[in-house]
Amino acid sequence: MPIPDFQSLMMPLLSACADGHEHSNQALRHVLAERFGLTEVELAAKLPSGRQGVFDNRVAWAKGHLKQAGLIEIAQRGIYRITARGLEVLGENPQTLNIKYLKRFPEYVAFLSGGQSDKPKLAEPVSPLLETPDELIDGGYKQLRKALATELLERIKTVSPSRFEELVVELLLKMGYGGTQEDAGRVVGKSGDGGIDGIINEDRLGLDVIYIQAKRWEADVGRPEIQKFVGALAGNKANKGVFITSSGFSKGATDYAAQVNHRVVLIDGPMLAELMMDHDLGVSTKEVYTVKRLDTDYFEED
Repeated sequence: MPIPDFQSLMMPLLSACADGHEHSNQALRHVLAERFGLTEVELAAKLPSGRQGVFDNRVAWAKGHLKQAGLIEIAQRGIYRITARGLEVLGENPQTLNIKYLKRFPEYVAFLSGGQSDKPKLAEPVSPLLETPDELIDGGYKQLRKALATELLERIKTVSPSRFEELVVELLLKMGYGGTQEDAGRVVGKSGDGGIDGIINEDRLGLDVIYIQAKRWEADVGRPEIQKFVGALAGNKANKGVFITSSGFSKGATDYAAQVNHRVVLIDGPMLAELMMDHDLGVSTKEVYTVKRLDTDYFEED
């Protein structure tokens, strides 16, 4: 089944602590995973940032909300137990346990309002909050990145073919190939270029070179273009090449590139936009947000 949202984890988590004993993070995670029949694949799923598991993140936020409402408490680092209030809530046997339910507790309202209990009670959201704050941040980041990629690709398609050739050489330099623009990469594309638009050193010493073909196209690049490029590589006694386009590649083109002896890497428009964003080419930083977490080791005593 799908990984439950963090509010759906609240009641099973509280019930897992109903015996009054102390429970470790690992034990609670195991109980909840079995309760919802999660597979190893689901348990291994990561947030878009790749730094934390989706399930672990949702369990952590469920515990955090229950703790702020005074239903569970930390017995020691990584160990939780139910409180008297938590037992009272279980005794009421509520149909569901969620943010709306927890707002009956003053401490929790103060937590939601930034620690100021004299603030008015927060209004209920129009739709239930199913994602954790981490997921909302990651989701928002992905949406912004997707929108920027679309805008970037549209702009790329408006530059001249010669500027596009310069752009792809600049990108490879940004990615760490070669040394400087002057001694490591150069644009050679012109009429009669033999199917080669640029040349770049694979390393700073120039022990090997990579040949580049750049096509600022709207239509997908087909197999014949890749065949011409491979022929150009052979004509220059080269083994490695990068074919970059602002559009895409046909299946015939990708299949052919995968079966030839030469090492040919194909980069389509969406991938080009991603690489430009990753290596700060044609984009600038708008805002930087630093998300911090509690350093539990700092509070450890000898």
